Amino acid sequence: MIRNSKKDVQTVTSDGKPVGRPIEGVVFQSSVTHVDERGTLCEILSPGRTPHPAPLVSVYQFTIRPGMIKGWHVHRLHDDRIFISLGHAKIVLYDDRPESPTYGAVNEVFRSELDRSLIVIPANVYHAYRNIGSTDALFITMPTRAYEHEDPDVYRLPIDTPLIPYKFEDRRGW
Repeated sequence: MIRNSKKDVQTVTSDGKPVGRPIEGVVFQSSVTHVDERGTLCEILSPGRTPHPAPLVSVYQFTIRPGMIKGWHVHRLHDDRIFISLGHAKIVLYDDRPESPTYGAVNEVFRSELDRSLIVIPANVYHAYRNIGSTDALFITMPTRAYEHEDPDVYRLPIDTPLIPYKFEDRRGW
C-alpha cells in the first residue's frame, strides 16, 4: 500500500458553491445561455440585473491563447467587470487592500463558456488570467472608468513576482 498519497480537500458544496471565502467585493453573477436550433443567446449585462451600479462607459474584448497567462495587473481608480464568452480560463485574484477583511487573500476560480458569468473585480485587487483550454479564450470587459490612453490606470507585476503568494505551475494532472 502506497502511504504518501494526498487526500483531496473539499472545494465545493454538494450544490456546487465554492467553500472558500471569496475576496471582499468580488462578485460572480451567473449568466444563462439560451440554446435553440439557430444558435445561442447569452445576456451579459442589463440594467435590471447588474452586479455593479456604475454606468457602462466602455466595452472591449481581449483574447488569451491556449496555455498563455495575462497578468498580474491591478487598477487603482476603477473596478473591472469581466465576462468570459468563449474558452476555458483560470482567474486568480489577490486582495492588496489593507483595509479589506480579506487583505492578503488569494482566490483561484475557473470559468468557461460552459459556466458563463460576469465577474466584478474591485480596484486594488490584482488579477491574472490563464487560458486552460485548447482554443483562444475570449473575454469581454466593461470597466467602470473609460481607458485613458495618456494616463492608463493599469499597474503590472511580473507573473512570477514574489510579492503575490501564488505561483502558476504547469499542471498536467495528478
